[in-house]
Amino acid sequence: MNVIDNSKIQENDSNLGPLLSVLAGAKDSPLVFYYDGKPVKPGYHITEVKAGQFSALDCGANPEAWTEIFIQLWDIEEGDSTHMPAGKFYAIIRKVTEHVQLDDSAKLTFEVSDGVRPMQLYCAAAPVLRAGAVHVELSPRTASCKPRDRWLAEENKKAAACCGPAAAKSGCCA
Repeated sequence: MNVIDNSKIQENDSNLGPLLSVLAGAKDSPLVFYYDGKPVKPGYHITEVKAGQFSALDCGANPEAWTEIFIQLWDIEEGDSTHMPAGKFYAIIRKVTEHVQLDDSAKLTFEVSDGVRPMQLYCAAAPVLRAGAVHVELSPRTASCKPRDRWLAEENKKAAACCGPAAAKSGCCA
């Protein structure tokens, strides 16, 4: 069986809190999201923010529960627009909190479409302030098998404990 390791993708998952924290300190900086190897167009809109609490059963019959925030980006170019200032994005999210309870620690998912192609799901990496703008890299949100992911994480821990610098002389890596 080929084991697909999604741990690197899952490590990129972000929460709303850290994003808002960076945006609060860079309110006048343009906020630029990147997906599929390109930046969003300068006229992009936030068309919807929604929060959900989910309960599920994974393919190993394990119960799962989590909260998730979805931010929908409409990737369009509109006139002579510039990229949205970080402060405007921050204000939109704070306005949403007047009507919808948002958990800053919830998993953050972006739904992106250009209005022609179907909406795609992305997870966000940590925001980076660079060259006077806030940059947020979006990676495709992949499907995975959670029991297999937990097993693989445990196997990786065992290998690291056995073959890490402290255990190099123990002989288990020979």
